[in-house]
Amino acid sequence: MAKRFYRPVLLPTLLSVATGVVLLAGGAAQAKDNQTGEQKLAKLLEGRVAEKPIDCIPLSTGDENMTVIDKTAIVYGWGSVIYVNRPTNADSLNSDDVLVSHPTTGQNCSLDTIQLHDRSTHMYDGFVGLQQFVPYRRVAKPS
Repeated sequence: MAKRFYRPVLLPTLLSVATGVVLLAGGAAQAKDNQTGEQKLAKLLEGRVAEKPIDCIPLSTGDENMTVIDKTAIVYGWGSVIYVNRPTNADSLNSDDVLVSHPTTGQNCSLDTIQLHDRSTHMYDGFVGLQQFVPYRRVAKPS
């Protein structure tokens, strides 16, 4: 009976393919992380149209439905209408910070300030001043 020699080609080929897939996935994730705040906001606003800015929104609009876009804006709400606030000191915004507000009117209003606290140390990390809120309404898709 003759001995058969198998060339171990399959395992290195599979490892090369797996490594390529991991590198591609990592590159896509890294490219997504490299987006600027303006690019992330533009993506969030796709399919929406801006309406006339307003001074205040109800606290319930932003309680659990708030998104911080680093160095750019705070987005309140969800669904058909969201509100974008581009605060003063926006360069201080960090999505990893905890935002603490002390509203005086029962609403989030322009000219209110929001304190920023480091999530891990809870140390004060600065503040931002709210400006007017721009409502963005989802545009109905044509049938």
